[in-house]
Amino acid sequence: MGKISPVSAKYIVHASIMIEGIVDKPDVIGAIFGQTEGLLGAELELRELQRSGRIGRIEVNTETKSGKAQGSIIVPSSLDKAETAIVAASLEIIQRIGPCNAKIVIEKIEDVRVSKRRQVIDRAKELLKKLVDTGMPDSQELADEVAYSVRVMEIQEYGPEKLPCGPAIEESDEIIVVEGRADVLNLLKYGIKNSIAINGTSVPTIMIDLCKRKTVTAFVDGDRGGDLIIKELTTITDIDFVTKAPDGKEVEELTQKEILKALRSKISPEQVKHDVSNNGDRRQLPQTVAKREIRPIRPPMQPIPQRTAPLMQRRPVTTAAPRAPTATDDKKAFGKMLEDLIGTRGAYVLDLKMNILGKVPASELSATIKSMSGGVHAVVFDGMIEEELIDVAEQAGVKFLVAMGAKVKSNGSVQILTADEL
Repeated sequence: MGKISPVSAKYIVHASIMIEGIVDKPDVIGAIFGQTEGLLGAELELRELQRSGRIGRIEVNTETKSGKAQGSIIVPSSLDKAETAIVAASLEIIQRIGPCNAKIVIEKIEDVRVSKRRQVIDRAKELLKKLVDTGMPDSQELADEVAYSVRVMEIQEYGPEKLPCGPAIEESDEIIVVEGRADVLNLLKYGIKNSIAINGTSVPTIMIDLCKRKTVTAFVDGDRGGDLIIKELTTITDIDFVTKAPDGKEVEELTQKEILKALRSKISPEQVKHDVSNNGDRRQLPQTVAKREIRPIRPPMQPIPQRTAPLMQRRPVTTAAPRAPTATDDKKAFGKMLEDLIGTRGAYVLDLKMNILGKVPASELSATIKSMSGGVHAVVFDGMIEEELIDVAEQAGVKFLVAMGAKVKSNGSVQILTADEL
């Protein structure tokens, strides 16, 4: 009888049925057709609608408990909204099925097209995502891909160990030694073609001869492995300079600015050994330096014991003294030390004979000067001189503060020198 299924219907009527007795499914369907016959007129007669395919097969699902039957009725419809609602409401007039009393309640009328529309939207989202993932790349991605392929084509192999290197490794007088192939590729990305990788912490034998013929700069990662490689290189080969990536970073992930800054901040292996021998553990440096205090320097900083002397009478004595010993040689020494510290955020602490007592982070400089309680003649550091540091230096008897720049001027006993003046 029914010619349409719930798949092709526009609406589906959901109803619940409760029967005070035990009946079969044909009894329920017979009651639906029999008791609604002639109720809605010829155009909405259920038998005619089902014969024409506008009402689908009526499904009845019941179960019996304690001598009573209850379940659900599903009626698919391809009528319009109003006609479907009228047909659904007509089912609620049924009050008896067979010999038993019954009650039918319409729970809802489901618009099949809404659920189909939701299914279409979800599927469209999936298809669009696949299209975006597998679609054409933009112009920047194309340029990056082409540039990367060119860098890979440029990378070469050197020696029997087939060490990754740039194309200018033979013709260049200066070479850069890095850790791995990815580091060479990153340097090639920014036009540095004279790098070579040692592929690990052990130094290949071919590198010993290469380091004798070239000016070598070791460029390692800013981690424990980089320190081990520097130690190995300085022990086995003859390298000229050493530089490291910032702490926690690798050479392969540095930007062009970071690479150039690191290469400009390179230092000699002797300076590395000197720093290690003087510093040891950075956190213990202030206590280590304090043992080397030079006590005789302290008395000249308190020349006037009278507290009642006017301040203006003491100014010429304290300000004129430090400016006299400022010689060209001292400025040159300060300038060289400041150049060595560029990019390190470190500080050198000097005694009266211009010897380096130690090297500390610039952030710990004030605490270090306070802990030494004298014996500091000058301080050279990579940073800006602030008023707080000047006050600490005056109290500790420091004669010179040398830095990249100064935010304030000193009117007391400390003479300030900046990179521009040097």
